[in-house]
Amino acid sequence: MRIIDTHSHLYVPEFSEDIADVVERAQAAAVEKVLLPNINAESVGEMLALCRCWPDFFYPMMGLHPTDVNEDYEKVLDEMEQLLSDPHPFIAIGEVGLDYYWDKTYFEEQKRALKRQIGWAICKGLPLMIHTRSAHQELMELLSCYKNHSLTGVFHSFCGTKEEATELLEFEGFMLGINGVLTFKNSQLGQVLKEVPLDRVVIETDAPYLSPVPYRGKRNESAYIVNTLRKMAEIYGSSVEVVAEQLYRNSLNVFPHLR
Repeated sequence: MRIIDTHSHLYVPEFSEDIADVVERAQAAAVEKVLLPNINAESVGEMLALCRCWPDFFYPMMGLHPTDVNEDYEKVLDEMEQLLSDPHPFIAIGEVGLDYYWDKTYFEEQKRALKRQIGWAICKGLPLMIHTRSAHQELMELLSCYKNHSLTGVFHSFCGTKEEATELLEFEGFMLGINGVLTFKNSQLGQVLKEVPLDRVVIETDAPYLSPVPYRGKRNESAYIVNTLRKMAEIYGSSVEVVAEQLYRNSLNVFPHLR
């Protein structure tokens, strides 16, 4: 069995004391690769340091998280764009998107930042790692302008309705990212996922967040992805091994630079 954790933030301070052990546990759990979406200007250095320490295991992305968009976002994006000058190590543009859950102060700035980063994806031929929270309709309206472009990527941490899944999957180059929320007792995600083809999903942890049961409330890590995998296998009525292999292939399809 082989697994790709398509979304994890193992470079954050929560892992600074035991990252080697975290990597060892992940590899023991059949995790072959961990993809690292960037968050802001400050996180780039630690993220790239991990990739240098564990090449062919960690793979970096470049992007500005929507909750980190503020009055200085254009300057930050200028700096990030310089890092994307060829040659560069980044396998995707992310983590980008729209998030209006906590604060709508930079509502329009988030949209402008996302459009600029979508431009990077188009220019560089890279997939997108898209975060959205309390902004589904706004995201659909923004992305509708790009339906004639061959955009690909992942709608990270999908937790929406059947109708929202249908709308997202109209973007044929995209997958839904499924994480530990699937295992939560009161989650409706399992019922929605039954309507989603297995070849349109990838698996992720979003570590250190969203730990699956039985680790809910604790720091998440890549090794825990097997708990989400088991739940997915149950939902799709197949073996863990078969589901894992399909998810692995899906990940390679949407992230071609992993090959």
